Amino acid sequence: MEFKASAKYIRCSPYKLRPLADVVRGKSAEYGLGFLATCGLRRSSFIKKLIDSAVANAKFGDNSLNAEQLTISELKVDQGPTFKYFKPGAMGRSNIYKKRLSHISVVLKKI
Repeated sequence: MEFKASAKYIRCSPYKLRPLADVVRGKSAEYGLGFLATCGLRRSSFIKKLIDSAVANAKFGDNSLNAEQLTISELKVDQGPTFKYFKPGAMGRSNIYKKRLSHISVVLKKI
């Protein structure tokens, strides 16, 4: 049985989120939550909240499930839209700045 959760328009670059996703993908949900809680990076909270949400969906769907019995089978971090804006640069030129957004989705499976 699969339990899903997704978050869109996360205000963090997918290039910064993907290394964290690679660590917890394929592991148990309990390990992933513990790792992300002690990681010490602000951006780890986005993935931690999403895994918490998927575990809550699993508890709602099947009352006997908890985080120890679930594994993270799929964790994707996709690129969302990009905010582009210009600021003054050297010698009268303009520099382009980009704020990248992310879409994250997680699928948990019962062991």
